[in-house]
Amino acid sequence: MAILHPFRALRPVPEKAAEVACVPYDVINSDEARYLAEGKPLSFLHVIRPEIDLPEGTDEHDDQVYAKGAENLRSYRHSAFSQTDAEPSVYVYQLGMGGRTQTGVFACVATSDYDEDVILKHERTRPDKEDDRTRHIVEQKAHAEPVMLTYKDDEATPALIAEVRRAEPLYDITFDDGVRHTIWKSSSPDAFVEAFRRIPNLYVADGHHRCKAASRAAEEVGGDPSAEARFFPAVLFPISEVAILPYNRVIHTLPGGSEAFLNALRSRSDLTPDADPTPAEKGQISLFIRGTWYGMTLPEAGPGASSVERLDVGRLTSSILEPLLGITDPRTDPNIDFVGGIRGTKALEQRVTSGASELAVSMYATDIQELVDVSDEGLLMPPKSTWFEPKLRSGFLVHLFD
Repeated sequence: MAILHPFRALRPVPEKAAEVACVPYDVINSDEARYLAEGKPLSFLHVIRPEIDLPEGTDEHDDQVYAKGAENLRSYRHSAFSQTDAEPSVYVYQLGMGGRTQTGVFACVATSDYDEDVILKHERTRPDKEDDRTRHIVEQKAHAEPVMLTYKDDEATPALIAEVRRAEPLYDITFDDGVRHTIWKSSSPDAFVEAFRRIPNLYVADGHHRCKAASRAAEEVGGDPSAEARFFPAVLFPISEVAILPYNRVIHTLPGGSEAFLNALRSRSDLTPDADPTPAEKGQISLFIRGTWYGMTLPEAGPGASSVERLDVGRLTSSILEPLLGITDPRTDPNIDFVGGIRGTKALEQRVTSGASELAVSMYATDIQELVDVSDEGLLMPPKSTWFEPKLRSGFLVHLFD
């Protein structure tokens, strides 16, 4: 059963929350972070992307970057712009975008649940990214950003969430991207703890590297099983409310050239020219090459195929990436890159027309139930199979363990 752990959140004073909260570290690079934080001394980007406060060109894995992040968090913690709740609590976090909302429980979860597969994964993590996040956690003595988890809908939590939402929110902010973020504080955290004791599994939606880093940091810091370092913050949404966008692909170089590639595709499947850039249903993809969108139906996975092999990203790998492009491991192959669905198909066209890539592949979104099925079977999806939107903002509620 899942362990839910109330915590004393470090959080911005309400009148400064809009200046503090920022996009998560992994959706922008250093240059984008520096641009977004320009003229914004309170932005939490100074904590999660501290290289922006060092000379341009500083390697984001340099020792001084981690030291700067810890220094920036200490300064924020002891400033007049933050406060720390007196008692451990559980919070409710609602995201609103494009006419839909999703509402989750914001609390800590246990690294032991992650280690023992109560929290189930669907992606393989990269050691270099684990190392980076682990070091930030250990040096800051904090989990600066929450992960996004999901769980199968239950009977108890909707009523608990509804009760919390009757109170005035701590924060209710709509940012420039049009996403509304609303956070409430529960006066009855134990009721949430009890409700999650009846939920058998949680599923990682967004934040695999932060989960693994939290587990590694807990071991590095040490302490008994009840030590605060053995818990890390998460927002937990019911699967009925979670939305997944496509995660698209671009291929930089086509072996043999574009004409040879198109001929090879035509020998395997029907291609429809002037197709819609956005596939209409599962099993369909759209390919942008030489200024034209082509529609294609992916070959079905064979009898006895696993849940991973039945995914569109799995069928893409087995029918195109491996046999035609020689890409056997998309996680490490430098000839493939990934573009989040939130950027739209125009971003794919631009990658090709600019000459940066020769082929763009527009995917149909993975379904949340497919994620759950893969996780339940103990399998792993190909990299970049899911893009969750809207994203959580960082800096609203920080978990300290010093």
